[in-house]
Amino acid sequence: MDMTQVFKFIVIFILLLILLSLTKGFHFLMKDRDQSKKMVVTLSIRIGLSVFLFILMFFGYYMGWVTPNL
Repeated sequence: MDMTQVFKFIVIFILLLILLSLTKGFHFLMKDRDQSKKMVVTLSIRIGLSVFLFILMFFGYYMGWVTPNL
């Protein structure tokens, strides 16, 4: 398997984790009435994953795994 394909798989996996964290945060916003910190934790995880993905995309560009389509 080529490193470019592995990189694409990792990016898609992180995007799925971000969506999962977003839906869990929404669920806690709608259903959790005891004012727990579950929503804050899940949204913090989403922000951390998003920043990690942003840095990973820059690293992939630097390594040549991601190229712009012109």
